[in-house]
Amino acid sequence: MKDPDHGEKPSESGASAAGRSDGSKLGPRNGKGKRKRRKSSASPSAIASQPGTAGMARRPAGENEAEPARKRKRRRRSKSAKQQAAVASAPQGGSAQLVESSLGERKGHKRSKKARHRRGLQGRPLTSGERQPAQQRAADGGNARSGPSASNGQTASQQRPGQRADQPRAPYVAASEPPAPLYAALDLGTNNCRLLIAQPTRPGQFRVVDAFSRIVRLGEGLGASGRLSDEAMERAVEALKVCASKLGARTIRRSRLIATEAARAAENGESFLERVARETGLDLEIINRETEARLAVSGCSSLVDRETRSVVLFDIGGGSSEIAVIRIGDSRSNRLANHITHWTSLPVGVVTLSERHGGQHVTPASFEAMVQEVEGMLARFDSPPVEALANGASGSGFHLIGTSGTVTTLAGVHLDLPRYDRRRVDGLWLTDDEVSAMQARLLSWDFNARAANPCIGPDRADLVLAGCAILEAIRRRWPSTRMRVADRGLREGLLTDMMADDGAWRRSRPRRHQRGANAGSQEGNKA
Repeated sequence: MKDPDHGEKPSESGASAAGRSDGSKLGPRNGKGKRKRRKSSASPSAIASQPGTAGMARRPAGENEAEPARKRKRRRRSKSAKQQAAVASAPQGGSAQLVESSLGERKGHKRSKKARHRRGLQGRPLTSGERQPAQQRAADGGNARSGPSASNGQTASQQRPGQRADQPRAPYVAASEPPAPLYAALDLGTNNCRLLIAQPTRPGQFRVVDAFSRIVRLGEGLGASGRLSDEAMERAVEALKVCASKLGARTIRRSRLIATEAARAAENGESFLERVARETGLDLEIINRETEARLAVSGCSSLVDRETRSVVLFDIGGGSSEIAVIRIGDSRSNRLANHITHWTSLPVGVVTLSERHGGQHVTPASFEAMVQEVEGMLARFDSPPVEALANGASGSGFHLIGTSGTVTTLAGVHLDLPRYDRRRVDGLWLTDDEVSAMQARLLSWDFNARAANPCIGPDRADLVLAGCAILEAIRRRWPSTRMRVADRGLREGLLTDMMADDGAWRRSRPRRHQRGANAGSQEGNKA
């Protein structure tokens, strides 16, 4: 019986079809509803069992008796599969001859691994007699005018080398939907050189495509000499060359490259940037302290609690520390920097403070001296008292946000991370007691113990306690029950501002139902 679309009916096996073609008969059903087959002498199983037939693959009788039963079953199943595949792909009248030729293997010939697993020479399953899925038949029918190689909107000339027509292809991207543009932000600070390349995604968010960070210590010795040393400038230039290669390898729509306190305070800061432009091709700009404070706020806008009315955000850098008082109130703007009411930039950072007081061997007395120095600077900062910032007696409407290597290091030590993990640190909440415990723990360690910690390392071991001293002075000025950790800063603020200015998060095209409605109205107007 024939299937009108695909030849033989799939409910009938190839072996049964072969039996009818060579004269075998089906016996009556037994009591269990099964049919007994009376095998003729020409059936494939009878031929395979004949001991002396020429050209037949067989084994001596002694080997068959000593062979385990499961191996004999496996060999029989393999032969049966070959017979079914051969019969299914052969004409109706010549199935018996095709079975005999398919069994005519040379004696001692070893089957390949693909043959043992019922695969052909090209690695494709031998399923030519199976029905085609309905979805595939519909796809083939829809592409019949373009030929078989034009399925999924891809012609034969567009196929990749070595790709079969039945292999899945990458999703087709229309020419009217280009990928999101790339933005780049570079921050050359007193201690680090950082680069981020990202593309906008959801409103207010972006996806990082590439990143780079290296400790260069550009401000090393700046407090004593007032100039950038040759060694520090050489380290910074080498890091900036890496950034230049990353930027040159991509098509960047817009970028902003900034330098902060070290280049701002050094006598030879401008000449250093000219050397950078000459050797790397990067044109860096020196930003002022107010811009630096606003960028730090813009980079951490998503970490402000929705129920918060006031925030004190601080960025402890290598040569300066920026502090911004943010009062949100009832109406919250899309840009958190618009809510800054007071800000200051302290001319002190982890590098400059550790150089003045010593960073390797820190005692409780020297630590307190660092705290008092920063407190004296904060005393000249005119800002509202913490009672005016907090909402209620519990202070639930006010909290701190820290964005710096000092705060993220404290979070990593608090979590006992085997290695620093930004995903677990960024956005972490720390209570006031937890911060005090971490500072006391770090103060009890010597330099070697701090350097051995995976979240600190030897590059920060002499700087972390100076950062803790700045943090302690801020906590004494604005006591809060909780603090949020931000592993983000100026680079994220630069990216956020550039994407917002370009309207990267606006809808570039209407929704589907809007497009359909517009199309319908246009057709109506034409009619």
